[in-house]
Amino acid sequence: MRWIEFGLVLFHVWLMGWLTLGRPKSQRGWLIGGGIGAVLLVVHAFVEGMRWPMIPVYLITLWAIAGGARLFFHSAERPSNKRLRRWNIVLLGGVAAVYAAVAIALPLLFPVFSFAEPTGPHAIGTVTYHWIDSAREEKFTEVSGDSRELMVQIWYPASSEATGKPEPYLSDPVPYVEGLHELLQLPEFLFSGLKLVNTHAITNAELADTESKYPVLLFSHGFMGYKNQNMFQIEQLASHGYIVVGIEHAYSSVASVFPDQHVVKFDSEGKTGYEQMKYSFMDERNRVWVEDAKFVLDQIEALSANDPGGLFTGRLDLEHVGMFGHSFGGATTVQMLLDDSRIQAGINMDGVLYGEKRIPADGLKKPFLLMSADDTLKGVDHTGDAEIAALGTNREEIAAYYDELFARYEPVTAGGNYWMTFKNSKHMSFSDLYLLTPLFKWMEGGDVRRTHELINEYTLDFFDHYLKGQPLQYLNRSLGDHPEYTLQQGAE
Repeated sequence: MRWIEFGLVLFHVWLMGWLTLGRPKSQRGWLIGGGIGAVLLVVHAFVEGMRWPMIPVYLITLWAIAGGARLFFHSAERPSNKRLRRWNIVLLGGVAAVYAAVAIALPLLFPVFSFAEPTGPHAIGTVTYHWIDSAREEKFTEVSGDSRELMVQIWYPASSEATGKPEPYLSDPVPYVEGLHELLQLPEFLFSGLKLVNTHAITNAELADTESKYPVLLFSHGFMGYKNQNMFQIEQLASHGYIVVGIEHAYSSVASVFPDQHVVKFDSEGKTGYEQMKYSFMDERNRVWVEDAKFVLDQIEALSANDPGGLFTGRLDLEHVGMFGHSFGGATTVQMLLDDSRIQAGINMDGVLYGEKRIPADGLKKPFLLMSADDTLKGVDHTGDAEIAALGTNREEIAAYYDELFARYEPVTAGGNYWMTFKNSKHMSFSDLYLLTPLFKWMEGGDVRRTHELINEYTLDFFDHYLKGQPLQYLNRSLGDHPEYTLQQGAE
């Protein structure tokens, strides 16, 4: 809960108790309480922004003011039955207690979450680009000849003297909130808090001068995700001296908003349920993502050679480039490791290994870390009939799906690479989504903040070692089974 919001809730719960149980008879008491509440509400509205979980609190202010106005017209005290009045107080007290519980619970259950403070020595800057690949025709538009367009956001280590207002999590939140509501089939109000979330990044901040160049990391989101869906991880990496390039894969993301304000949303190509999981469909779809990543890397090279804005010219260490991604973006990372020599190391976060190419039996020949949720690896024996029916398929097809999944995973650790499995975790534990409400923690049974801490520790350790040449801090000493995860490494 935000600080002004927190104070607003506490004051109004006290005010309601005083007005209900204390029952001040003078107009002055009601109006003073309502006036203070109104001032706090205005400050909250302008500084933090109003939102729906606070409606019960806002109504207390209106009630106090209305009560004062009522006493103005009915100032004479009416005689009353003391016994009846005592029961009225008990009844009002009970109602007030329930109302107070609701007023406190709603902001706690649906908070405007904040990201953990990055631990690196750098401030964070960010800049967004609209890039058009004129060499590729967009397959998802109805107009023939349209070129592929992408929104790309870059986060980077900024000068310690950088000043400015923190960048909002979503600069155009409405299409993303609507898209998440439509695709996840969850109430839209659940995502409304995203409109008020801020990051630690400052737009167009000066690049830090502590290093002449900084290694580059491409980030690829999940299927139906968006370019900054892993801000918890991106900010940590940027604060530790990485330039992180987030790709938003248009028509495969929940939404993309272009500079002329036209919006494109996820295109399922008419596939739903199990049809959308099939390897034949997803392998083909992945080709577009791989071409996106290659194109963005080409643009990054152009920025390094001559950035029109002057920010990145000569400052990108293209000798040390890595990639990481969640879900389908993790699969894209593996394909880039196999297909593009510029990517030197990669992390796949809970991504099924979709894509045209397979990991050879003797491994990727490049540093690689697969992170998995234990729920993703549960197999057909732990997949319920209701879950299978919801996908519109049968147990035989799901069994074949898992057989192929594990076959593709089999050579992951070959050549000395790593596979880390998080216990009590779900597929979306690797993104920002579960920060929306503690209800996810209670329903899913995992601690997303702790999972994020572990992801950040091992992500940073991996890239620091393989891109910066620093000694390993975690990967070399935590192999085996642990209370929160298991970590295995293949033979070199």
